Amino acid sequence: MNTIVLSATSSTPAVEFDFTCGRLSLRGESWPENAAAFYRPLIVAVEEWQGSTLMRSIDRVSIHVALSYFNSSSTKMLFGLFGRLNEAASGGINTELHWYYDGEDDISEEFGHELSIDFPAIAFHMHPGEVQ
Repeated sequence: MNTIVLSATSSTPAVEFDFTCGRLSLRGESWPENAAAFYRPLIVAVEEWQGSTLMRSIDRVSIHVALSYFNSSSTKMLFGLFGRLNEAASGGINTELHWYYDGEDDISEEFGHELSIDFPAIAFHMHPGEVQ
């Protein structure tokens, strides 16, 4: 599996998915005109990684998400991505999600709490005031 590295744009986050070490990162803002076109290849890559022996050979999957803004269509795609990772966690893969948010942004904080409820197999870590 190749590492996916995408630079941030004004409407899409920076992406660093290093499948070899199990570290996935999204940083920036997410309001692409077509969220499915942006996120679907990332979800497909995670699905392929799930089916590989590479995922089973790592100790932990660590997801780091620091989105200062995301729209509703991005939210739907993030749920798809986290759903795939929750399946891996349910299958015995040690998976943790680090949710970075502005401590004054109640919406982002609430969204992080919702994720922890909707994806119970993933260990959640909330990080207020640490959006980069």
